[in-house]
Amino acid sequence: MSEPVNNEAAKPNPVLAKLSALVGTWTTVGTHPMVPGTTFHGRTTFEWIEGGAFLIMRSQIDEPEIPSGIAIFGSDDDTHECSMLYFDERGVSRRYQFSFENDVWRQWRDSPEFSQRFEVTIAADGRTMESRGEMSRKGGNWEPDLRLTYTRAD
Repeated sequence: MSEPVNNEAAKPNPVLAKLSALVGTWTTVGTHPMVPGTTFHGRTTFEWIEGGAFLIMRSQIDEPEIPSGIAIFGSDDDTHECSMLYFDERGVSRRYQFSFENDVWRQWRDSPEFSQRFEVTIAADGRTMESRGEMSRKGGNWEPDLRLTYTRAD
């Protein structure tokens, strides 16, 4: 059994501090245009890892049509880009860029085969968030994607 390593780098990343509004547990309710008439229910948690060096998101959807996933948020101090690495139960692995300004979290991925963009607006009271996703296949028109309402559970 290995001993944990104490690491001086396990401290808050100041670039990610603006994401603190996300930290906690949220219930989710949503829809997806590819599954009309279905309401999706789930939970999403955001928590700091390694003392705030990174943020982790764990999302669980109860219905099988939408995959559950894990994402790690980090930053690059040279390029000033913020990235989210995503992996889900299907084995899908993607890198998104993200921004967070004026209580709006945006993430996007541009790929020749499948692009996505997602916007989440945090309510003034910090208790709910509304999201809207869009997708584009092979450079085609943007189409509606997953929509979720997040409600703070903790």
